[in-house]
Amino acid sequence: RTVASSVSNRPASQSFEHAKKNIQEELGGSASILARVIASASTNSLADMPAEITFLGLTTDIANRVPKPAMILGLAGALPYVATAGMTVYLAHQASLAATGLSTADATAAMAVLQQALHIQTTYGAVMLSFLGALHWGMEFSELGGRKGYSRLLLGAAPVLYAWPTLALDPIYALGAQWIGFSALWFADAQASRAGWTPGWYSQYRFYLTLLVGSCIVGSLAGATYFGPVPGHDQTSRELAELRAKRYQRYREEG
Repeated sequence: RTVASSVSNRPASQSFEHAKKNIQEELGGSASILARVIASASTNSLADMPAEITFLGLTTDIANRVPKPAMILGLAGALPYVATAGMTVYLAHQASLAATGLSTADATAAMAVLQQALHIQTTYGAVMLSFLGALHWGMEFSELGGRKGYSRLLLGAAPVLYAWPTLALDPIYALGAQWIGFSALWFADAQASRAGWTPGWYSQYRFYLTLLVGSCIVGSLAGATYFGPVPGHDQTSRELAELRAKRYQRYREEG
């Protein structure tokens, strides 16, 4: 690097300005490497790009290659997931208020609505995972990158086989399992993209969609845990505690 080379025979921190520029260059180089990792594109698709291209430059270049319909519909497909995540956090807070008696809402009804919202989110998550896997079947049928046979077809079938059983789990555990599924599928897609099985822009496209979905899952889990009803503080638990106290008091009086 130019600045680093100009002071290679002198202390790296000879001047504050040189040190600052060195740090900026190192961070810029690291960001460029990160962008290439995210892109995970084949060597041929990146061959025409400068070696020192910036993170923003590489990200923008590949993003511009994404077909507009795929970009718009991909983001639109994630909107219901964003909405259900926000709904989960809100309903968890309302259920907590109802369970602790700070709201006039019925605690049982509030918990039922919260569970329904979580069920909707996990169901949509399973559908999304299955759909993302099915894209590989389309690429195989169109012979994108050549025929890959069982390898690509099994990659496409794996997500639905993973996502379907998560619907039998408690919604909180299902969300955690699906977060792992989305992350693992992006990693597999990155390897497929590097091998030339997908369009050059596909890995980066999938990364940012996965980041959006993963953030929603983390938000839902955090919201349900932080704002949700505290175990033992709901109406039923309080009634049981009062009943135990009355029985204990009666036992002492009779004894």
